[in-house]
Amino acid sequence: MGGKSFFIDTSICTACRGCQVACKQWHDLPAEKTINRGTHENPADLSFDTYRLVRFREVVVGGKLQWLFFPEQCRHCIEAPCLETAGDPGAIYRDDKTGAIIFTANTKRLNADEIIEACPYNIPRKAPDGTLAKCDMCIDRVENGLLPACVQTCPTGAMNFGDRNEMLALARQRLAIVKKKHPKARLLDPDDVRVICLVTEDPKLYHEFAVASSLAFDISRVVALKRLIRPLTNLAARL
Repeated sequence: MGGKSFFIDTSICTACRGCQVACKQWHDLPAEKTINRGTHENPADLSFDTYRLVRFREVVVGGKLQWLFFPEQCRHCIEAPCLETAGDPGAIYRDDKTGAIIFTANTKRLNADEIIEACPYNIPRKAPDGTLAKCDMCIDRVENGLLPACVQTCPTGAMNFGDRNEMLALARQRLAIVKKKHPKARLLDPDDVRVICLVTEDPKLYHEFAVASSLAFDISRVVALKRLIRPLTNLAARL
């Protein structure tokens, strides 16, 4: 399997949010009005104007207080439920060279709520007119030999990007090192997504949608089945 992938090592992320700002700047996205919510995490969630958000959690693990950081973005699933659900290559398509899942302005004609529900990571967000948006892997930069803006700006090396096989090898190599200090360390859904995250603790401590259940990916098969059944149902209704 070719294409590109990210490798995000949360064990060396400092939550500087440089990646979050770089994403805003490159995509020329407007700032969002925020308030002090008593957390380093801001804004409160992804939105049509925020494709990337660094999650921040304070947790107690083994009697010790820990700060867990999780840079959240579209995972660009290998078998993308949003793509299967849309069934409209003019609205959502997979880039052949990178494997990136790209949303276009034509998502406005889709059932936005259905697309959002299909995502096992709860990523797509919609505008008031129903148009959907999310991380596009900085496809314009990548096509011109540049790194995605988030990777380019990361000061610690937590963000990495390259050929998928190279990123998988780097992720496994780094996991072996991190496990010596953090036995619970793991890679999140590495076989299913192009954004491979390394975490040191239970994924649910980072974010509700840090990892997807295998059941979530069955949505694509459910959608395919519905497409087969729908014409038969319509025919039966006319008889």
